[in-house]
Amino acid sequence: MTPNNQFNNNRFYENYQLKLPLEMDVLIPEDDSVRLLNFVLEGLDYSNLYNKYSTKGRKSKVDPKIMFKIITYANMENIWSSRDIEKHCRRDINFKWLLQGVQPPDHSTICRFKYEKMDEDVLENLFSQMLNILFELGEINFENIFIDGTKIESAANKYSFVWRKTIIYHEKNMNIKIRELFEKINKIYNQNFTINSSENIYTINEINKVLNFLYETKISTNTNFVYGKGHKKTQLQKFTEGLEKYADIRKKYDEHYLKLGDRNSYSKTDIDATFMRMKEDYMKNGQLKPAYNLQIGVESEYIVGAAVFNNPTDSPTLISFLEKLKQNLNTTYKNVVADAGYESEENYMYLKENSQNTYIKPSNYEQSKKRGYKLKYGKVENMIYDKENDKYICHNNKYLEHIKTISRKTATGYSILKKIYKCSNCKNCEFRSNCYTGKYSKKITVSPRFSELRKESLKNITSEKGNLLRINRSIQVEGAFGVIKNNYGFKRFLSKGTKNINIDILFLCLGYNINKLHSKIMNNRLGISLFKENEVA
Repeated sequence: MTPNNQFNNNRFYENYQLKLPLEMDVLIPEDDSVRLLNFVLEGLDYSNLYNKYSTKGRKSKVDPKIMFKIITYANMENIWSSRDIEKHCRRDINFKWLLQGVQPPDHSTICRFKYEKMDEDVLENLFSQMLNILFELGEINFENIFIDGTKIESAANKYSFVWRKTIIYHEKNMNIKIRELFEKINKIYNQNFTINSSENIYTINEINKVLNFLYETKISTNTNFVYGKGHKKTQLQKFTEGLEKYADIRKKYDEHYLKLGDRNSYSKTDIDATFMRMKEDYMKNGQLKPAYNLQIGVESEYIVGAAVFNNPTDSPTLISFLEKLKQNLNTTYKNVVADAGYESEENYMYLKENSQNTYIKPSNYEQSKKRGYKLKYGKVENMIYDKENDKYICHNNKYLEHIKTISRKTATGYSILKKIYKCSNCKNCEFRSNCYTGKYSKKITVSPRFSELRKESLKNITSEKGNLLRINRSIQVEGAFGVIKNNYGFKRFLSKGTKNINIDILFLCLGYNINKLHSKIMNNRLGISLFKENEVA
């Protein structure tokens, strides 16, 4: 028999024989992480998940609880693609053990389960239940939370950007042309349509009002519009076609503004993604790419909360992140530890009102430790404040008197009061070169509330406990990002939209936490929540 005939008759495996019954359980080591996964996830309540399934019709081939275990274990093993999960379900003995003899699901079934049946609320509930198990085991105690953020690239195309500044620029030019068109229509047809200045915006309603007039004029004058080469268009047709073109552009710009919200950019192929400057660019030229700002909170090396935002900076995300954490865990952390990127008066006040101890490093902390910082006499921190007379005293013993108070509101509506102080005369001051390089007398702007809150936070982080917490922030939360990005290779989302990405992140955190619990068990480190300074050294 030729080799081709042998393969065609499926006889190439005739020398192999499977011995039944096949006991897969004995092939998996007792300390394998898949056993720990099965033990932990068996203790969860899946009633919310089962409620997503109808009691009518054909029953699902794979039980939802088993599907949940499979996807979580795939995240533990750095398997992100649904097609790869399907392949491992058919070949990997650990996946087969989790399936309990059920036929492996295909990739479309996995996707439907992940993004349709398993919505964000259900997954948040299961994630919170797992954290409660860690609490019962004594692994976390909801006391110290270390917060940080990183940018992860979206699955969107790189060159699909829409910029707010570009829209404003082209919109302004279009507005000038519409105004000129309105002026001509008013002059020729003796109308009085509103003529805005070139800085204002013509709304779609204003444009449609003039278009309706042109349509009525066409009917009343029995004017026929012509098309194609060799036909001369009437002035009415030119006005109508020009205004129709601007109406379409106006609708497009309105859609852009709606998608932008309060952002400065978005991606056409992933509307929720914002263009951000990525750190890990190989050429070190700070390329802008569509991305999400991933925020996580870590305690005792476990991720206790995660969320994605489309803000490029960390400061506006802190309150929303902590509120979400409070809602999911039904508790409030006692100590909040974060880096200088989270410093703002609004964040300080939120933590103070919620009786949470602030361990946020001031943005000028590293600079203030340098030798030359004290020689910068123009810094408010290097001046003496006379509280009784509400004045600042500079290095030359001159007064900077309060001249006015200004108020501004943040994007969230928080009101910030700032005081402006001015020196009466800086002329011929011997310290001017180290204080002020302007033409007129020295002015400083101070937020009294922010200054007091910053001093409290500085006192906290420089205490013995504060030093220990700051060391652990660098190890625990930044270490978690190092594991996710480098060890797991998770540097780019595979799905699009905030809803789907939050689901991906929560599954990733579930897998991360079980891997961490397994690692601590194997290394006999259970119950250890903080690294000591001598351990770090």
